[in-house]
Parts: sequence; C-alpha cells; structure tokens
Amino acid sequence: MNSLRFTAIKNIAKNAITYEVKSSEKVTSIFNENVFTLKTARHYLSDDAYKSLLASTLGGKKIDRAMGSNIANGLKAWAEEKGVTHFTHWFQPLTGLSAEKHDSFFTLKGDGTPIQEFEGAALIQQEPDASSFPSGGLRATFEARGYTAWDPSSPAFVMETAEGKTLCIPTIFVSYTGESLDTKTPLLKACVALDKAAVDVCQYFDKNVSKVNATLGWEQEYFVVDAGLATARPDLVLTGRTVFGHAPAKGQQLDDHYFGAIPERVYAFMRDFERESYKLGIPLRTRHNEVAPAQFECAPIYEEMNLAVDHNTLLMDIMTRVAKRHNLLVLLHEKPFAGINGSGKHNNWSMSTDTGVNLLAPGKTPKTNLMFLAFFVNTIKAVHDYAELIRASIASAGNDHRLGANEAPPAIISIFIGKYLTNVLNQVEKRVGGNFDETDEAMLKLDIHKSIPELMLDNTDRNRTSPFAFTGNKFEFRAVGSSANCAGPMTVLNTVMAETLKQFKIEVDTLIDKGEKKEVAIMQTIQKYIVESKKVLFEGDGYSDEWEKEAAKRGLPNVKSTPISLDAYSSAKAKKLFEDNHIYTHLELEARHEIMLEAYIKKVQIEARVMGDLASTFIIPAALKYQNNLIDNIKGLKEIGLAASSYANQKAILEKISEHVNAISNNVSAMIEARKNTNEITETRSKAIAYCENIKEKYFDTIRIHADKLELIVDDNLWPLPKYRELLFLR
Repeated sequence: MNSLRFTAIKNIAKNAITYEVKSSEKVTSIFNENVFTLKTARHYLSDDAYKSLLASTLGGKKIDRAMGSNIANGLKAWAEEKGVTHFTHWFQPLTGLSAEKHDSFFTLKGDGTPIQEFEGAALIQQEPDASSFPSGGLRATFEARGYTAWDPSSPAFVMETAEGKTLCIPTIFVSYTGESLDTKTPLLKACVALDKAAVDVCQYFDKNVSKVNATLGWEQEYFVVDAGLATARPDLVLTGRTVFGHAPAKGQQLDDHYFGAIPERVYAFMRDFERESYKLGIPLRTRHNEVAPAQFECAPIYEEMNLAVDHNTLLMDIMTRVAKRHNLLVLLHEKPFAGINGSGKHNNWSMSTDTGVNLLAPGKTPKTNLMFLAFFVNTIKAVHDYAELIRASIASAGNDHRLGANEAPPAIISIFIGKYLTNVLNQVEKRVGGNFDETDEAMLKLDIHKSIPELMLDNTDRNRTSPFAFTGNKFEFRAVGSSANCAGPMTVLNTVMAETLKQFKIEVDTLIDKGEKKEVAIMQTIQKYIVESKKVLFEGDGYSDEWEKEAAKRGLPNVKSTPISLDAYSSAKAKKLFEDNHIYTHLELEARHEIMLEAYIKKVQIEARVMGDLASTFIIPAALKYQNNLIDNIKGLKEIGLAASSYANQKAILEKISEHVNAISNNVSAMIEARKNTNEITETRSKAIAYCENIKEKYFDTIRIHADKLELIVDDNLWPLPKYRELLFLR
C-alpha cells in the first residue's frame, strides 16, 4: 500500500491541470443558459400556459392540470433543442443529498412507431417508488409507493453530465398517504407559515405588504485535495475525514493561506465549477482561500430561500463531479483533518417584502425603524425560546467534531448583536412600566441623543465565535455544518420565527383592544420580549471557558453530542410548534428524529470499522515491519561486538513501538467488542447514545493518539497512508 502513496505523490505534477476551462466567456452570456426561466418560458409556451406558470411561480397558485401538457410540451421543445433525451424528477430525500431517476422522452405508439413525448402528467407527478430511502417508519417495505410532485417555484434546468444532458424538474417527495419524505416539503410549508405571520405584523406598518419571502445567502466552505492521494486513504474515501494523521510541522499557524493567492490547480477547478453553476442559474459571487491549508470558500448573491437551498444542493453535486475532471477530491465533511479548522456553511437569513423592504435592515423613518425593531427583537425571542431545537437542527456526527473546536461556534446557542444595538435594547428595556407615548419623539425618531439611538446599517462588528450573529441587515447562522442540506436548519428557523410573530401579534392586538395606541402596544410588547430573552445575547468570546460557566448560570442549554441534542425534536414543545404551523405531523416529526439518530449510528459505525481496519491492516503491519528492521539492526550490532550502549536508542524505539502497537491492538479489540454489544441494542436513541459514549468517545481518540505517535516513529518509506503534509500542501 505504501507504493500507492508514493505513486500518488509522483503523479501530482502530471495531474495538475488536465481540463481546459473556457476563459473568454462573460458570466452574463451563460448565466441561466440551462434554466427554464420565465423569460425563456415566454418563448415556448402559449399565453394561457405562460400565465398559469407565472401565477404559480410568483403567486403560489396551483397550476391547472389542463395546462400541464402545454407546459410539458414547451419544456420538451426547449430541452430537445439543447440535445436532451431524458427527464427526471429531481428531489431531496432524507439522506440530505439529491436524487433522480431518468426517463426517456422516447416511447412507442400502439402500432410500434417510435415517438418523442413528454406528457403533462409526467411533468406534474411521478411515482419513482424510491422505497430504500430513509423514512423513519413512515413506509413499510411492502408499502413502496412514493410520489414526486412538481415544484414550479424552482425552475426546471438541464444538467450536463459527461456527454449526456437531462431535463431536471425540481419536485417534492411524499408517501402514498401524504407524509413528506424529503427536505423540500417542510421547507416550503415553513416559508408559507413565515410569510403569513410576517405579513400580519407588517400590516401594522405598511398596508401594501401582501407577501414576505424568507431569503438565504449561504457560504460554502470545503477542502480540496489531490484525488490520487485521497484514493490512498480509505478513511477519506469511505468517511470523508481522516481518522488518523499527525499534525504537520506547519499547519495554519502562520495564517498564510487565508485570503492568499489561490493555487493555480484549484483556481482552474473553481472557474470550471463556477461556469457549470452559472449555466444553472447559481449566482456565485465570491471565492477565496479559507484559514486552513487546502480549505476554500464560495458564496452567492442572496436568493429566495427555496431556490437558494436548491442551488446549494446542486452546487455540492457540481463541485464533487467537476473536481474529478481535475483529478481532485472535494471534501465537504465538517472536520476532515484534526488540528486545523473545520468547514461550516454560514446561512445568512433575512426576510423581504413584496414592496422591496428588507425587514432586518434598519430604516430611515421612525415607522420603518419601529418595524425593523419589531422583527429584530422577535428573532431574538424566537432563538431564545427554541434554542434547543435550533441546536438540534445543526446536529450531525460530522458537526460534533467541529462545534466548539476553536474555529467554529460552540454548541451553546447565543446571539451577537453588537454594542450599538445592545444599547438600543437596553434603552427600550429601561422605560419603566412600558411608559411609551405614540407622540414620544425619542421613541418615534429613535434619536441617539434621546431614549433610543438612530439605527444604522452595518452598526455592528462581527463575532466569529457566535453561532447566530446580526451582521447589519441579516442574521448569520454560523453553526450549520458544511455537508448539511440548508433546508433542515432553515425549516426550523422559519417555523420558530413564524410562531413568535404569531404570538407577538396576539399580544399587540390584546393591548390595542385594551385601549393602547398601536405604536405604544408594539413598543410595550417589544420591551417585554427584550426582558424575556436578553439572556441569549452575548458579545464576548464564545470559545472561552468563562462563557461556558456564564451560560450555565444563565440557564442556556449546552448540548454537545448529536444523540442528546436530537431529543429536542421529540419534545412536546416541538410537536406542538410544528403541528400548529402545519409543518410536520407528530408522525412525520418522530420519523425524522428516528432517521437522524439512525444516520448518526451508521456514520459512527462506519468510522469505527474503518478505524479498526486501518489500524489492523495498515498501521500495525507498518510498525511491525519497522520494528523488525530495528531488531535486525540490533542483532547486527551485537554480532560485530559493539557494546549495548551503541544500540540503546534502537531498543528504546522498539519499546515505544511495542507500547503503541499493543495499545492500538487492545483498544481496537475492545472497540469491536463494544460495537457488537451496542448493535444488540434495539431502541434507536439508546443505541445512538451508546455509539457516542461507549465507542466514539471511549476509543476513537485513544486509538488515534497511539497511531499518530507511530507515524512520527516509523520509517517514512514504510508508512502506508499519505500524511497531512502531503494531503494539505501537495497540489
């Protein structure tokens, strides 16, 4: 196996740039080239079909099935002009990835005549079965029907793979009995719930607001390594992370990679996947080196949330596929390498009205500032009240390695708003007895010299240790893992915000009914929410031990492991929240809880197996081989009559190797036995906790420490696995 490592190192130069990237194209000339936009649809659809699609896309109205065939024919005509032969319903099952089953436009008429057709029924709904996807008990093996249904709010697109082209139709995925089996369905429901609740509150300030869209701008972090080197690491191939590997002499301590010149080979890869993304309408804007060596980031322009989630899921597919052209491997795992920064996916979240107002952007008039303050404080209240559920929404086996690891936010959910806005909330809170008046100049103008300062854009610094930070006109949810589907945490965030806004309206209306003026009622409710939720606000260092102690005093939850954090999904509070807002039924919520626990179990189980395999068949044999070389060396020195002192160091190394080999062997054997015992547990939650506590926490670090020590001792020529210095620095 060591030959594979050195062959990969030798081949790096010839792997460098093997794919030509077009350089003369303007982004504007290819953007949306493979997307069936409304502008494109206008050329391929009849007036009635176009109006039907427009009403559905912009107004959320259902498409008349009679129009389905007309739209399908237009889609087929457009796709065939691009050389498309197949179509698929593209959906996002509960694996967190995307899925597709391709069908050909080709069919036969009754007399055997071959034709190309795409019927409206095939566009609107299909039955892909897809029974092997996780369902958490929602479907039995003998109840295999699963339906995909077209989501017109996310446009169809043509995916180019190798020499083939496929028409992809974004869809939801539901069971025969109607339960959601995907990530898109609950996200769409949560967007609807937030829309309704936010519009109701907006009506206090602007009667022209009839729709509110949740918006999302994600920042995708990732690692890029040479594919040959990665292939020589079974742990990278099977788990996405290195279960062994000693830190190199040089890591990220010099901060010389961050925002540095992008390596040429990676730059070619970036331009390639950006080109593919632009053709699919993904509005990438930013690319740069991240902190850790071999780590990078890209980010798009903000979009309506459903489309942004689809685009991020698509991007992860594109990056993985395009990397192969360049003999590279993209690592989306939250912590591929120990000792250096892991990767997150910062979700920048806000809300915008159909009148063009960002509800989390401070305004220029007293009325718009009051509207901003209402939505700003409601967000704080929502995160405070549902902190455990928000923590659960970003829980995964991979993210457990990253959260709180001195480069990512801690597992404690807190909010950073900056000193300026903290001042604002303090001023509101200090109004004794809610003593506001609708003519109070200080309140209405929010004057800095009076009671409440004038609010300005970019009025906060940034705090990279905060899991949920206000950054001027949005909240940045920094704790989301790099491999996650954004739909999970965004469904939770939209839902808790919708519920909080609903309660806010009830409380304001109650005060108005008691005779309070509208503005006074709003300010009194805002004041109440500030008092009730201010303990979630934190401006300091989230990495510090002091914060962990302070958070405990405040009563903030600090759940560090996935199995325990996922309990929030099965709580009575969560069930009521999701059912009241029509997001999940109790059955759907319990199923998702089960699926997430099962995913955790399987990932830790796979890592344990890989760790045992590598330790037993790679590391120990290499150590023993080097040990035998030392023994032969000592024997030779003895034979020529040298004193024992001349080979004392060799003996000491032999003893160290034996110590580490025995420790690895004993712990691997014990881990295997523990895994067998854990597999006997039938209750999923208990099994997940056992895998966490009795296997991962008990054995992983212990085995790794001894293996990594051997890496420093064993002859480099005998070491079988590519080392960190090679994976991170050789391109």
